[in-house]
Amino acid sequence: MDTNSCAARPVSYFPVSPVMLFPEVLGDFSVYLWQGGDFVLYTKSGQKFTIKHRRILHTNGVKEVYIQGSERQQYEKYIEQNLGTILLDQELAIDVRSKVFYEATTVVMQDVFDRKLPSSLRARHFDRITEIVKSSIKFLAEDHSLSAIASFISHDYKTYTHCMQVFIYSVAVFQNCDMSDGEIFECGLGAMLHDVGKAKIPRRILNKRGSLTQSEREIIKEHPVHGVSMCAHLPMTQNTINCILFHHEKLDGTGYPAGLKGDSIPMPVRIISMADIYDALTTARPYAEAMPPYEALTLIRHDMRDGVDMDVFKRFVSVLSGADML
Repeated sequence: MDTNSCAARPVSYFPVSPVMLFPEVLGDFSVYLWQGGDFVLYTKSGQKFTIKHRRILHTNGVKEVYIQGSERQQYEKYIEQNLGTILLDQELAIDVRSKVFYEATTVVMQDVFDRKLPSSLRARHFDRITEIVKSSIKFLAEDHSLSAIASFISHDYKTYTHCMQVFIYSVAVFQNCDMSDGEIFECGLGAMLHDVGKAKIPRRILNKRGSLTQSEREIIKEHPVHGVSMCAHLPMTQNTINCILFHHEKLDGTGYPAGLKGDSIPMPVRIISMADIYDALTTARPYAEAMPPYEALTLIRHDMRDGVDMDVFKRFVSVLSGADML
């Protein structure tokens, strides 16, 4: 162990669990221990964290190690690259894996939405989102995964957390339907990207407190078309495109952008629409407080029943109830 003290440096540190460090995998960040009131270097950036390193920590009962705040991005990239391994590691508690999933996905989606996107979604962002979707679908199929994730669900509306949560709810329902693995992936990708077009809507409109004007509402309604346009150069299937383009369609034909009716709206799109409505109602938006789950579901059942698929509604309620989210 390197015992060079770092206490004199005016730097910040954040704790991570040793189980998040993978033997024989290089990390572009240094790992520190807290010993005797001081941060002590354990492994250097670019050094493999070995099985022996992990064994020493376990033997000495070390539950947390530390990364410098200046190297947080490198650590987040490391977690993102190893996310599939983490999520399928049955030796890790499901609540630990749920936390890693939610935080890693937040980093990726925030990176996409919190910067001014060009006229199209960058291929590298798309690849990162695709990998998140691939890595997480099997995890979300595990018993108790949804209930474990529930404690991390954000009730403060942000476009990137909203997209994540619509993805989580939608995939949970997809897996209770007669859908192939390929369809779940394609539609899960559509769920994750369903609101990507909002990146082209002025923030003064998205974040406006109070009622929107008619012209502002019309601008908001453009986001599904913007989303498909932004992804036109990417290798997407029709299932994915449908989810982005049609998630605001309603069974009675009053939705947008195409005014589709009834069976013209694909079943996975109806599921995403339900998840979209529910998550919007149960998160605090600039113009409305978050509703409790039961109140939101009651509103959907009584006031929106002409526009939504009530069979999907029943499946959705069953999934939430099974995860103790009601």
